[in-house]
Amino acid sequence: MLSQAVRPALRTGSTVVARAAVPQSANYATLREIEGRLKSIRNIEKITKTMKIVASTKLTRAQKAMTDSRTYGQVSNKVFEEAETKPLEEKKTLMVICSSDKGLCGGIHSGLTRATRKLLSENSNLDLAVIGEKSKSQLSRSNPKNIQLSFAGVGKDVPTFADAQAIADQICLLPEEYASIRILYNKFINAQSYEPVAIEAYSEEAIANSPNFAAFEIDDAVLGNLREYTLANSLYWALAEGHACEQSARRNAMDNASNNASDMISKFTILYNRTRQAVITGELVEIITGATASEDM
Repeated sequence: MLSQAVRPALRTGSTVVARAAVPQSANYATLREIEGRLKSIRNIEKITKTMKIVASTKLTRAQKAMTDSRTYGQVSNKVFEEAETKPLEEKKTLMVICSSDKGLCGGIHSGLTRATRKLLSENSNLDLAVIGEKSKSQLSRSNPKNIQLSFAGVGKDVPTFADAQAIADQICLLPEEYASIRILYNKFINAQSYEPVAIEAYSEEAIANSPNFAAFEIDDAVLGNLREYTLANSLYWALAEGHACEQSARRNAMDNASNNASDMISKFTILYNRTRQAVITGELVEIITGATASEDM
């Protein structure tokens, strides 16, 4: 039987223990949340580092294909430069946008879309043929009426001339006769930077009306084949260079994501250790308080 003097002290000690139990359970819940968050961030870091390695490997192949495609495209354009070919201004122009279906590569597709919208604001009479689902989805929200043709399944591997030829075939089957076809793509400057650039692909009539075209002694019967071949060359150049830019941008984006994940892991590790230390301190306070209460009894 406890004395009346001891009972208030016992009630006071019980109240202290009860009050301390509430933040303890909250701290344990917080520790589990932080631990779960740390595990998620570490998994994300593993994924981004792996994607960076894959993008670095693909970039080497993409740069080789880009170098080869430049030879095709620049030699093809040299013919029109010597012939002084100019687009016909009285007819419409088709703008071909070279993006891809894949994301996680920074703002490379958004940059193409912004450049396209700028050109459309200057000339709303442009028709669009969009290669890749990324730019298509963005342009469909702002300029759906301008899109005449679209292509999917692009960006899975290094572009080939056969891919460019298949796209050129579909473009040539469009019912509208265009004065010129402008191909908008991302030009590879270095491993850290790129910029949207447009190259020209001319119509048969524009090629035939070139001032110096007669010097090449090309029969009129093969003029259509020449036009389609040069269009495929330019598309191959644009697709290969855009693919190299995409792999470079993806590698940089995954590198930045990995660095951000490392910073978050460091911050959450410090928070976890501080919270754990606070829980241990709270437990020690409870033990000391309980021991003190027992001695008073």
